[in-house]
Amino acid sequence: MHTFDIGAVSVTRIPHFENLPLRPAALLPGTGPDLWEANRAWLAPDHWDPVSGRVRISVHSWLLRSGGRTILIDTGLAPDPGREGVPVGADLPAALAAADVAPGDIDLVVCTHLHADHVGWNTREDDGEHVPFFPRAQYLFSAPDLAFFDPETLVEEPGRSAVVHARSVEPVLRSGQALIWDDHCLIDENLRLDPAPGHTPGHGVLALESEGERALFVGDLLHTPVQILAPDASSCFCHDPSAAARTRRRILERAADTAALVLPAHFCGPGALEIGRDGTRFTVRRWAA
Repeated sequence: MHTFDIGAVSVTRIPHFENLPLRPAALLPGTGPDLWEANRAWLAPDHWDPVSGRVRISVHSWLLRSGGRTILIDTGLAPDPGREGVPVGADLPAALAAADVAPGDIDLVVCTHLHADHVGWNTREDDGEHVPFFPRAQYLFSAPDLAFFDPETLVEEPGRSAVVHARSVEPVLRSGQALIWDDHCLIDENLRLDPAPGHTPGHGVLALESEGERALFVGDLLHTPVQILAPDASSCFCHDPSAAARTRRRILERAADTAALVLPAHFCGPGALEIGRDGTRFTVRRWAA
């Protein structure tokens, strides 16, 4: 369990699991193998397995201690043996316990967006019903994502998304523990949620600024560091690939221009990095230790 400080904010990466779900062209439609091969020396093995030809993906949460509160960014994917290709046994409670955190210690849950692998442990099953897993916490949901993933109107993967909504979103809304934000949301003196649409309509980026240091928790704006080299390449999971590409470029510019540490939701290896910029091109300046 790796903990470090960004200004006055303590940050801990909470691991769930790693897997090799897709080949590069499937994850990033329209891209070919040349970019991966040209960067094999640093992409393999943390981010790409040349033997299987698949991209290595991590699922993890970020735990922050800021302003006297304990904050969890995303809750990962709950174990579901019915989903092919998804590892069974993702255990957020055990991972939090390894960081000496109990569910009752969490004050705020920030859901960067409402995909299944970011809201899975929002709830637990209690006597056949789903209830909030974090009994004291408030949960931040974006208004555009709530509207988009409404089962009554959703047209993309309505069956699967309806299950996610029923298990991981609706129980929180029903409990009164949800806080709904739009545009921007100031969390405390160190943290602010900013809209970053494209991957989903209400996707958000959590900006941290404390004691002259900066960080951006970018959720699914980046699935692989190849997207730093090719920022116009959106993942197959993006609901609006063009908007996601525009947002990605804007956030990468912001990170490079402000020397902000970038912390995506799915990078393996160190999991955090600084971005360099040369005109319209971006590079990996350095990986966090």
